[in-house]
Amino acid sequence: MTKAPSLKRAIIVRLIFPLLLFILLETALSYFVTMHYVNLIYDRWLLDSAYSLAQEVKTNDDKVSIDLPDAALEIFTWDDIDTTFFKIISEKSGFLKGNHPTLKTVHLPSDPTQPVFSDTFVDGTAIRMVSIQTPNNVPENVYIHVAETINKRRNMTVEILMADLIPQFILTLLISIYLFKGVNRGLAPLNRLSREISQRTPNDLGQISENHVFAEVKILTDTLNNLLEKLSAAISAQQRFISNAAHQLRTPLAGLMLQVERAQREKNIENMRPALAQIQKSASKASHIIAQLLVLARSEPIEGRHNFNPIDLPSLVKELCIEWVPTALKKHIDLSFESPSRSIFIDGDKVLLSELINNLVDNAIKYGQTNGNIIVKLQDRPVPRLIIEDDGPGVIASEYDKIFERFYRIPGSDGTGCGLGLSIVKEIANLHQTKLLAGQSSLGGFRVELQFAKLTKHT
Repeated sequence: MTKAPSLKRAIIVRLIFPLLLFILLETALSYFVTMHYVNLIYDRWLLDSAYSLAQEVKTNDDKVSIDLPDAALEIFTWDDIDTTFFKIISEKSGFLKGNHPTLKTVHLPSDPTQPVFSDTFVDGTAIRMVSIQTPNNVPENVYIHVAETINKRRNMTVEILMADLIPQFILTLLISIYLFKGVNRGLAPLNRLSREISQRTPNDLGQISENHVFAEVKILTDTLNNLLEKLSAAISAQQRFISNAAHQLRTPLAGLMLQVERAQREKNIENMRPALAQIQKSASKASHIIAQLLVLARSEPIEGRHNFNPIDLPSLVKELCIEWVPTALKKHIDLSFESPSRSIFIDGDKVLLSELINNLVDNAIKYGQTNGNIIVKLQDRPVPRLIIEDDGPGVIASEYDKIFERFYRIPGSDGTGCGLGLSIVKEIANLHQTKLLAGQSSLGGFRVELQFAKLTKHT
């Protein structure tokens, strides 16, 4: 199993790496800046030494000479850290003075006021050299080259860099410790949330507390609470279904067993017939209840479980009404269907919508008057609507909300249903985001209206 990446590690890495990169860049910048100013300081001292030698250039009888006693030369070249080299040459006379005649020189520009600095090597040792030309008051051009090793430059550069970088590294260490502790404190609510969820029992689907939760973590808790709410609704729906199934099946199954026992006691087939008829009736009722419970379970509004497809509503309603005509004729009921000529397409589940319409038509036939009328009509304006009206006894206004509850039957009703038909209608209507309205029919009986919202374009 692949180990999940650590959020704390990812945050720390993404904070520390830029900080270290900044330190490295700042170190490089500090190094070049320090080298620039160290060279600037020591180059000035080196240039001053060259100008000091230039003052010792004398002219006698149009000849150039250097009057530099050994004591002065010793003072000039003395240095306890670096070694100083110098070389003085003239354009005509050649080498005049110096402690390193083979010192490599550089070409000087024509402007005698411009010194030239260069980096070179003496016996494999790096040196810094300045070269100047004496003023024009001498009869020939005299070039002075003064060089020294770069030990003092290096030492000063290291000292300045250490003075600059050590506080930075200490500061970086302190910032890193602070970031590590800050990340731990920042992730503490997430860790508490994790512990709280892990300690929950499978039956605990209550809302997760959002006290002391950061806004970023609150997004996660809101998502989890939404999921827990949906899961709780799904489990409640399942429990209701099991409870309803047990409640509704208990009566017909008990009657079925009673009639079986009665039939077993009879020896004459003719005496068994009433019990067998009751067994058939109880089995038929149990089968009907099971079918309705399964439809009710399927119509539970659990998000993401249903795939809707375009449905031609007039075609579907007409087809179902034709199937109910024989049942209506047995009761001498005139079942009529009215619809606009154009097609009306909606997004929905064809099986569930068929069950919805069948339940409404079945109720209209069951509770309508013999020799009566039932009108099923579709309207496309202002919104697509399906209206089913009968001329039965109707329902009083105070019962409109109750009749759509599961297993509710109007007091005094002579029907044989179990009170699931209109409940199924309501569940399927809710699933399709369809508005369900009940009222009095223009025929004097009961009227049900469905206002569809999930419209689609037929492709």
